[in-house]
This record gives sequence, structure tokens and C-alpha cells, in this order.
Amino acid sequence: MNEEQTWALEAQRGSDEAFTKLVETYQTPVFNLCYRMLGEPELAEAAAQETFLRAYQHLHRYDQKRPFATWLLSIAAHYCIDKLRRRKFSIFSMDEEDEDGNPFEIADLDSPNPEAEAMKGQTRARVQAMLEDLDPTDRAAIIMRYWYDYSEIEIAESLRLTVSAVKSRLHRSRKALAGMWQEEETRVRAERRTYESPAF
Repeated sequence: MNEEQTWALEAQRGSDEAFTKLVETYQTPVFNLCYRMLGEPELAEAAAQETFLRAYQHLHRYDQKRPFATWLLSIAAHYCIDKLRRRKFSIFSMDEEDEDGNPFEIADLDSPNPEAEAMKGQTRARVQAMLEDLDPTDRAAIIMRYWYDYSEIEIAESLRLTVSAVKSRLHRSRKALAGMWQEEETRVRAERRTYESPAF
């Protein structure tokens, strides 16, 4: 039994000190995984905190036969996948909170709402433009994975690639898309500031 498994066993028995050692050991790997999945430091930080909270709450489920790191990173990955799915739906339905934490107002579906439709249209256009900047095979892999929930094996079979090539393409594409989105957000914020009245 290695040191991490010893700490995990002690944590299962109620040692907060042992769990703290696990957090200190794995906070960087967990943050890095969340950042790669979500593409934004603030979201990655929140996801990492949620990962450790869930690990603490479900320590009794940890199987000592498995590496603790594998179990912990699996929690992080599943949480991020759920966040990405919710983000995907919010992009197209606008039913989540905005960047200030205010819920979007969803009007009666039968009544026209030009402002909401314009916002949805702009967001769809931005997402589509970013996808179009990707290599066609990378774009297909991303769409299959995040819009149709294909597994890496299914994507590999569909695109006639190896599973490792699919993993590599997905990783590269996620980084590229996160970078493009951040650049666009920065540009939009800069334009907003340009048109705001200066305070005297």
C-alpha cells in the first residue's frame, strides 16, 4: 500500500488530516484536468473544489484496490463533463445565469422576444465560427464527442483514427476552442468599454 492509499484509508476512517494531505497532493493535477476540460481558470478552480467536496462525501465508495488518483480524477472528469453539457445547453437555450450571476429571463415561448433571439443568434454564430476555425477532422471529433456523446472508440471507428489520435485531437481542439472563446470575450469586453461613458 503506497502513501496515498494509506492516507485514503485513514481519511475513510475519519482523519481530516489525512484527507488534507490528499488535497495538497492532488490539488494541482485536479485543477489542471478541470482547466483542460472547462478552459477557464475560475471555472476550473470551482470544479476542483467541488471535486474534493464530492470525494470527501463519497470516501466510503473508494476501493483501495484502485489508485486513489484514478478515482479522484474520474470524479473531476465526470463533474466537468456535466458542466460542459449544461454549458452547451445554456449556449443554445440561454436558460442559465449570466456572467453576473443573474438568471436569464425566459419569456413565454409563444410571445416574440427579439432581444433574446438576437443574443442566441450571436452566440450560435460565435460557436459556429470557432468550430469552423478547427481542422475538419478535429471539428468532427469535437462535435461527435460533445454534441452527440460519442465515446472515443466510436469516434475512432467513425473517423478511421486510432483512439490515441482521437484523444490527441480532442485535447488540442479543446485548448484551441477555449483560447478562441477567451479572445473573443476579451475583444467584446474591450469594445463595450470603448462605448461606455467615462466617469469624471
